[in-house]
Amino acid sequence: MILNLTQHAASPEQIEAGVIEPKNKEAVKSLLTFKTLPTVTDVAERAGKLAIIASESGCKSAMIGGAPFLMGALQETLAGFGVNPVYAFSQRESVDQTQADGSVRKVAVFRHLGFVEVN
Repeated sequence: MILNLTQHAASPEQIEAGVIEPKNKEAVKSLLTFKTLPTVTDVAERAGKLAIIASESGCKSAMIGGAPFLMGALQETLAGFGVNPVYAFSQRESVDQTQADGSVRKVAVFRHLGFVEVN
């Protein structure tokens, strides 16, 4: 199982690949959201809290994504807790959708293709 430590809900393809949502998704979202300029200490504390959530989930891996300045610290902290950090790899497809009035709307669809391990 892979714990979803991103702000987004796992896609059907990711769920099929073993991704699960944390029981406290709102707490995860809050820890990933920065409303003010963070200090090094802020980043380390949030990485630690996210790593605790991941380790308590029983998952061996965690799908991460968010503010680039947090990801390095989160990768290291997760690894220290014995949780393998992974990033989702998706392919963007442009899909044309014909509207009722005959106009065409372009929509970007992201297709999950796998995970990138970093440690």
